[in-house]
Amino acid sequence: MPAMPVDPVELTADLVRCPSITPAEGGALQLLETLLTEAGFACTWIERGGVSNLFARWGDKGAARTFGFNGHTDVVPLGDEAAWSIPPFGAEQKDGFLWGRGATDMKSGVAAFVAAAVDFVRDTPPEDGAVIVTVTGDEEGDAVDGTTAILDWMAQHGERMDVCLVGEPTCPDRLGEMIKIGRRGSLSAWFTITGEQGHSAYPHRARNPLPAMARLMDRLSSHVLDEGTEHFDPSTLAVVTIDTGNPATNVIPAQCRATVNIRFNDAHDSASLIGWLQSELDDVAEAFGVAGEMTVKVSGESFLTPPGPLSDLVAAAVEAETGIAPVLSTTGGTSDARFVKTHCPVVEFGLVGRTMHQVDERVELALIPQLKDIYGRILRDYFA
Repeated sequence: MPAMPVDPVELTADLVRCPSITPAEGGALQLLETLLTEAGFACTWIERGGVSNLFARWGDKGAARTFGFNGHTDVVPLGDEAAWSIPPFGAEQKDGFLWGRGATDMKSGVAAFVAAAVDFVRDTPPEDGAVIVTVTGDEEGDAVDGTTAILDWMAQHGERMDVCLVGEPTCPDRLGEMIKIGRRGSLSAWFTITGEQGHSAYPHRARNPLPAMARLMDRLSSHVLDEGTEHFDPSTLAVVTIDTGNPATNVIPAQCRATVNIRFNDAHDSASLIGWLQSELDDVAEAFGVAGEMTVKVSGESFLTPPGPLSDLVAAAVEAETGIAPVLSTTGGTSDARFVKTHCPVVEFGLVGRTMHQVDERVELALIPQLKDIYGRILRDYFA
């Protein structure tokens, strides 16, 4: 077991140096496995669909209480590498920041909770408790062989977390201001409307799909899905593209395509929204005498961990370490908490996420040890 406290800044830098662009492992999970194994965690690699994931347990499987952490070491692509002012996997420290892809999202969060877990089991090992660390390499990609693969393996092997904290960045501007207790669902729908090509001088001899698509997009985007719920803002629908690929001004095209993305709260589920979209498409297709098709991908349903013991525990630790009483929020995109919520109560808390996915991604150096301290306090208070 490491004799000295784990430096989360040094661990973040080591992780950033691993080129783990999803779904490449890049050495990041190997690094964590070595550290956790030395600290007495039993580590298991979970491989599925070409993706590597890591499960680590300290303590007995039958422990009275088990606290879990979840995070990811895969990162999004670099974009234009020439636009970076520093090497994206260099982990340089300057101007009070640690720079590099994944510095914010979310290698610093992983480093903080791994460091906190290792120090906790070394300094104050719970007598009848266990700590589980789960880290995936497939959060930024399709997310089908990452945390879901870990949870499937856990179910097969009788492993269980009683509660889980996901270390994603959750704070808009200041560390401590926001905890996520749920997330909106996400649904994308691709529409194809097919008419009949013709000469633009003789529109009566064609069936133009464009007015039909314009009508459909207007109906969808102007519809009020809801006014929000107790813990969620109103659901939103965004039209993200309309395409015909028609370069000619004297040709009515035969086909038009469009895509919408819906972020929905707990007033809906994906099935009800898909039914509504299909009904709107059918109505427009009939009115304009065209054919309509739709395909849908659901990235996740909305979910909520109601305010209670877990959010109280995390909020108290955050306020004790930062002096800020955090807001309980469900804003933002999706995260792997959407998978964990079917296993156990889950909340998210992490750093400020301003530069995630950007060129010159960076994390404020002083916040990383502070986040480790918060996670350490959460562990001590949970097992107290």
